[in-house]
Amino acid sequence: MEYTSYKSIKYYDECAALVEGMGFKLVELKIVPSKTTTKISAMIASTEPDGNIGVNDCAKVHRVLLPRLEALLGTEETMMELTSPGIEHNIKNAAEFAVFTGRSVRVWDKTITDWVGGKILSADDKQVTLEAEDGNSLSVSFENIAKAKFDNK
Repeated sequence: MEYTSYKSIKYYDECAALVEGMGFKLVELKIVPSKTTTKISAMIASTEPDGNIGVNDCAKVHRVLLPRLEALLGTEETMMELTSPGIEHNIKNAAEFAVFTGRSVRVWDKTITDWVGGKILSADDKQVTLEAEDGNSLSVSFENIAKAKFDNK
């Protein structure tokens, strides 16, 4: 699994500070300019590991985040989609593990060709450490993770 630092994502820091000020975490930000419209895709999550995001939460953040991005981009020709991770979320960027500390996940470990799971204890730019159901901790290197998703047992 690839690790892409949030610091490398243009406008992420400015937007993350705004979203965090509203009580949420910015999980993903994609800005794709085209000929006529700039398409923006953003994902927010609760600051609580088991917290839920509702439609009203997304709408509230959308109303504040869109004008900020339009100012940063210097255009009002934008279209923005703002979502929450959902219960079946697949983790695409290894940097998300740090955002979801405290959540239960399953990762496909290529070294044992099987799923391993647990609660995220910590994550850095190289690996994630999980607490298994038996209480033991297990660290898995991102290079050994084929895929990862929330575990909703």
